[in-house]
Amino acid sequence: MNVKSLVSSRAALSAGILLALGCGVSAQASSTEPQSGTTPRATTTAPQAAGTAPRATTTAPKASATAPQATRTAPKAAATSPRTAGSTAAVPACTQEVLGVSAVKEPADSVDARHLLLTVQNAGDKKCKLYRYPLVRLGDGRTTAPVIEESDPDPGVPVTLAPGEEAYAGLLVNGPMDEYEAKSITLTLQGRRPGSNAGGPIDVPMPVETLYANDFQRVTYWTTAPGYALDFIMSK
Repeated sequence: MNVKSLVSSRAALSAGILLALGCGVSAQASSTEPQSGTTPRATTTAPQAAGTAPRATTTAPKASATAPQATRTAPKAAATSPRTAGSTAAVPACTQEVLGVSAVKEPADSVDARHLLLTVQNAGDKKCKLYRYPLVRLGDGRTTAPVIEESDPDPGVPVTLAPGEEAYAGLLVNGPMDEYEAKSITLTLQGRRPGSNAGGPIDVPMPVETLYANDFQRVTYWTTAPGYALDFIMSK
């Protein structure tokens, strides 16, 4: 090998070493630079919200535990029927001593006198009561006249008569049956208790000389309305 070739080889070797050293420095510099494409990390800690909020009031106003008490006393009902003034014990039963009694034909111009209106008037100075219906016997009849049950205007309530007031009962004398002659009418008032009498028989003035009666005879309950009593006998 000649000198020229040796020099050329050493020069090439030196250039290679320098080239290698330059590459190494360049690579080291690249590794220490920030990487491209990497963005800074955002702060992850947000401001802390106030942890203690004002507490809502949980206690509602207490309702009144005691309600006003309702009045327990109801108004008293009237104890007295419109037809009766005062208690039964305070007003006595009517008797023949205080009553005026009469009988008339209905209609007044009738010939056979089959329908009679019995009238009683309180001639005393105090109230009295008439109970149920009159017990009427015609002449020598075997029984008193049966009552027309549906004629009671106010069942169970007696008729109260003030002084001067009147009460009425209708009397059907006969029906389509054999008749007997009756020349008298007697009337007995009933007492407060069923089956009791208030005094003895009362002789009722005859509206005609003779009545022709039979077992079809009927009488109504006492009432203060004469037309009401007649309605139950005039159609028979």
